[in-house]
Amino acid sequence: MTATPTGMTYADYLHLDELLQAQKPLSDLHDEMLFIVIHQTKELWLKQMLHEVALAISLIEADSFAPAYKALSRVSRIQSVMTLSWDVLATLTPVDYGKFRDVLGTSSGFQSAQFRELEYRLGIRDPRFLDYYEGGSEGHERLKRALAEPSLWDVADAARQRAGAPDWLTVYQDADRWFELYQLAEKLVDMDDALAGWRHKHVLTVERIIGSKTGTGGSAGVKYLESTLTKRAFPELWSLRTAL
Repeated sequence: MTATPTGMTYADYLHLDELLQAQKPLSDLHDEMLFIVIHQTKELWLKQMLHEVALAISLIEADSFAPAYKALSRVSRIQSVMTLSWDVLATLTPVDYGKFRDVLGTSSGFQSAQFRELEYRLGIRDPRFLDYYEGGSEGHERLKRALAEPSLWDVADAARQRAGAPDWLTVYQDADRWFELYQLAEKLVDMDDALAGWRHKHVLTVERIIGSKTGTGGSAGVKYLESTLTKRAFPELWSLRTAL
């Protein structure tokens, strides 16, 4: 029976029966539960970040900057929480992980469609990642849409053009005149900074747990993760600092 607002419980509202039954370890080892909870939590936070980025994109397209700042700030705070969660996973020792690693099979965080969609929505748009998702699958379709639609960087740069600023360097050189754009740019850099921090902590955590072994699903593990450390969603906003 569907709960009514007046009779709804905390568990009803949050669908806790379903949520708390979604952790299904494939071994009887204690530490597998932590591994599952950490990664499911990350996927929930990714869902919320995508929700906020979609709002920010629509607000920036409407030149409604102040509400967009709030959404972008929320994303940065979520990123901080996600980065801290690596410390929890790091309590999983190499011996602990090695006992249940085989049950993961070919699954890998590399296959997270939501993480790849977040990159696409921000402006890191490598179409090769589409090949990792079966054509017609939900993940493949989501990534196709993300590639086809304007990214956060696209709409931010369009807002800069509408305002008449010739480039982002000019915005920074006369921040008082272009204050809304300047603030927007710094919110974007906050997010990029946080994403770089997340990637760095990810590398350290994986190296701490499996060293230089091949990652699950056949990925290159730490070697691949290290190659992502220089990725930036908004490279123009980083490079202009040299010219200031």
